[in-house]
Amino acid sequence: MNILIKLLGTGVSLLAAFLGTKLVDTVWEKSTGNKPPKDHDDDVPTTLRSALTFALISASVGAIIQVLANRGTQRAITRFAKTQDIV
Repeated sequence: MNILIKLLGTGVSLLAAFLGTKLVDTVWEKSTGNKPPKDHDDDVPTTLRSALTFALISASVGAIIQVLANRGTQRAITRFAKTQDIV
């Protein structure tokens, strides 16, 4: 059952990362009026400052999501282990 909880934690982490990416993209587009500087578009020039700012924000959100997903998985494993001891 431990493996099932870890797989569930991985799935939750992937879903949270996807939603976090969409959130960062949407907030970036609403606040700057430009699309996020992800791909190399010749139509939309990207400054180094905006690319680095976007990378910093994206990495920060990704790290926070990873930490929260790991903590949630560890809590679930601990809770499951306690309930097995009680039964």
